[in-house]
Amino acid sequence: MIVLGLETSCDETGLALYDSEFGLRGQVLYSQIKLHAEYGGVVPELASRDHVRKMIPLLNELLVQSNLKKSDIDAIAYTRGPGLMGALMTGALFGRSLAFALNKPAIGVHHMEGHMLAPLLSETPPSFPFVALLVSGGHTQLMAAYGIGQYEMLGESIDDAAGEAFDKVAKMIHLPYPGGPNISKLAEQGDPTAFAFPRPMLHQGLDFSFSGLKTAVSVQLKKPESEGRDADIAASFQEALVDTLVKKSVKALKQTGLKSLVIAGGVSANSRLRERLQAELSKIRAAVYYAEPALCTDNGAMIAFAGYQRLKAGEQDGLSVTTTPRWPMTELSNPSLQVES
Repeated sequence: MIVLGLETSCDETGLALYDSEFGLRGQVLYSQIKLHAEYGGVVPELASRDHVRKMIPLLNELLVQSNLKKSDIDAIAYTRGPGLMGALMTGALFGRSLAFALNKPAIGVHHMEGHMLAPLLSETPPSFPFVALLVSGGHTQLMAAYGIGQYEMLGESIDDAAGEAFDKVAKMIHLPYPGGPNISKLAEQGDPTAFAFPRPMLHQGLDFSFSGLKTAVSVQLKKPESEGRDADIAASFQEALVDTLVKKSVKALKQTGLKSLVIAGGVSANSRLRERLQAELSKIRAAVYYAEPALCTDNGAMIAFAGYQRLKAGEQDGLSVTTTPRWPMTELSNPSLQVES
């Protein structure tokens, strides 16, 4: 089965073709970073319009890259949610319309389930069960995953997600959008112990809170001793956030008794986070798994792969198009199947 995956939940237009027999046949990705950079964040209306503008050219590019024709596509998977309503609608309407024209099945996919399953596309994929740390611009969650659709929420952010905290702190110290990569780069020049920023809710269950950390950075920046020390502030902020993610992940593994951690989402590309997780999980003889670098940020491959798993179980959507900007993963159906990579 060849599945076309469409990802349009926010500011990246991602398309990919997943072949159940041969794996990933090709993928293309268009980022809107330059479009939104001058605003310091994503402008939903601009994002939606740019998705509309890029969908057909990207599909044509993907088919050429994969040496396939539209008629070779067996099914279409699109991001149903969560995400920005307008952005989701562009991908969902395009995918459903194309599926209708080709007389092929279509299915709406959960964006974060796509992220969580992306590491299964790697050369050394994890196997169920595992704990998943999902860290992106809009989500910070710890899940216990026992199979496709068999998810237990262990903890989540009660305010800002980790990615949001990176973006907001970057803006405070006048770094361009997106904040995560720019904070990480600046932090390499700083001292992570220079400022003792808080680790909110570190000893309170498995939920996260990063608004207090963000406020602590804002307060510190107003003090005279912070003048000219942006690198130290970036390094200390990153260390506090990473420390929180790592310690909560270790706690989740111990609490569940599981020995595998899957980390996915844009923030999973952070080198300091990977370094700390590798070190701490080795102490408890647990393994950590990541998606390939090209699959850490939003992309069509993860949607095609997650869609295939659902389609294989006989699931598909009707002609009506539904998007779900807020969609808890615990509400997903359980098709009771073995995942295929």
